[in-house]
Amino acid sequence: MKCPKCGSENVTVQVVSETKLKEKKHGIIWWCFFGWYWVPIKWMFFFLPALIVKIFRPSRYKTRTTHKTKCICQSCGKTWNA
Repeated sequence: MKCPKCGSENVTVQVVSETKLKEKKHGIIWWCFFGWYWVPIKWMFFFLPALIVKIFRPSRYKTRTTHKTKCICQSCGKTWNA
């Protein structure tokens, strides 16, 4: 494999894992059928317990991992996707 910048064959190929963190939230269907009336009722009648839960419950996250192959030229330092 040759470097596209300098033409050297001193190239290292590595597999890199990238992880993206995304907060889980309710979808549009949940909001259309339940959320529009449940959230106001919850805050009107269960204000104190809902506030305590909101403060102390950890956030829900969803992770997505992707694997990419990266090439690195040892001579000039150029990186590119294989």
